[in-house]
Amino acid sequence: MAAPWDDVLRDEPAIQEAASVAVDAALLEGVLMRTEGEPNASDVVNYAPFTLLPSAVPSALFEQAYAVQQDFNLLVDAISQNKEFLERTLASTIKVDDFTARLFRIHMQVLEEGLAQSVFLGINRSDYMFDCGVDGTPALKQIEINTIAASFGGLTSRTVAVHGRVLKVLGKSKEASRLLPNNPSKGLALGIAKAWELYGSQSAVVMFLVEEVQRNIFDQRCVENELWNRNIRVIRKRFRDVFEKGSLDDAKRLYMDGQEVAVVYYREGYVPTNYNQQNWEARLLLERSRAVKCPDIATQLAGTKKVQQELSRPGTLERLLPGCAEAVARIRATFAGLYSLDMGEEGDKIAATAIADPDRFVLKPQREGGGNNLYGEELRQVLEKIRDSPERTSYILMDKIKPQPAMNYLLRAHGPLQVSECISELGIFGVYVRQGKEMVMNKAAGHLLRTKAIEHADGGVAAGVAVLDTPYLV
Repeated sequence: MAAPWDDVLRDEPAIQEAASVAVDAALLEGVLMRTEGEPNASDVVNYAPFTLLPSAVPSALFEQAYAVQQDFNLLVDAISQNKEFLERTLASTIKVDDFTARLFRIHMQVLEEGLAQSVFLGINRSDYMFDCGVDGTPALKQIEINTIAASFGGLTSRTVAVHGRVLKVLGKSKEASRLLPNNPSKGLALGIAKAWELYGSQSAVVMFLVEEVQRNIFDQRCVENELWNRNIRVIRKRFRDVFEKGSLDDAKRLYMDGQEVAVVYYREGYVPTNYNQQNWEARLLLERSRAVKCPDIATQLAGTKKVQQELSRPGTLERLLPGCAEAVARIRATFAGLYSLDMGEEGDKIAATAIADPDRFVLKPQREGGGNNLYGEELRQVLEKIRDSPERTSYILMDKIKPQPAMNYLLRAHGPLQVSECISELGIFGVYVRQGKEMVMNKAAGHLLRTKAIEHADGGVAAGVAVLDTPYLV
């Protein structure tokens, strides 16, 4: 997939000038992160890493990814409401994966007590790569769907302007005008605002539940500012604040520092290291409340890799989305091969296949956030070690997607300016709001393109591997 500036890549003086303009433009537009040295202070910041040039994306696949997002929203919501499906699908995983087991226990406890929450808000991001088949035709293949703390909707809203400026400096004004506007932060805020409105208390606040280390604060502030612009009050709290100061009244309304909380938007809580005993207790308190959680715990469980693998089994989508044959077909068209490592003949067979030919597969644990997947020799070694142990059921196997690389410059603070062979991953943000059984909002809310050098098998922007990018449709 050639972009119309491959000629520029060899023009070193032009690249040097463009890179200098690009960095200033990123700072000017607010494409910012705090520094590793001062992750909780905003008095020293730098630009978030990004590509010098937009990357070519096939327009048909881009449109396909947008067209299927509402279907994925409906699917995630259907899974979150299906207690039996979650119970059956995660049965083997919760025996060996303590993190998933603890989430599941909270889910069951909340259901037994009776759900206090009646409005449900989902903010998902479905991530894809462009798989080059045997004949060289690219196909859209889903990597995963993120149902909690899906990030970079804010910063990617500001990246288009940076790439537009770079293209103009390089004499490509016509191409610059073809870059698509993209503002996920506005779309995400619309969903949060709708949930806040349906909660029904003008004086209640939206609470961003945030991590102890907040390097990526400006990404969150973009969404936050959209809410302030609608006169919706936002507070930022950590799990430990909830543990120390959170409370429920008799009607299970959630209070923080005496303020009623209408919506809890999680930007934390997606990996085991986010939890100690206090934090688990805080999570339970939040889940028991009538506040709108984004996501509620059932929706977080719907995003597990084991659920993703189960969805690829024949008949599963039809059972979850009855009478939606077209949606099922659109969803299924994006699936890569996914395989169960459950104990038994099927799991034994696929484990043996992967050990014999590890480069065909990716081994994925039940974890959100980049940097957890295993490839090649490392995959083989881990599978050999656990092939006869129930521990293997905490992983799934997926066909390795093989995209066509392209050349680009990855701009990082204090990094060298050098051309790299890169691959990209496209994410589509989806937002939905359900009140009782009625879906009151269901939309695609923008996109995120991330690009990394091909030597990095795994990892996203927050993990320090991928960088922000803008799609140029070809």
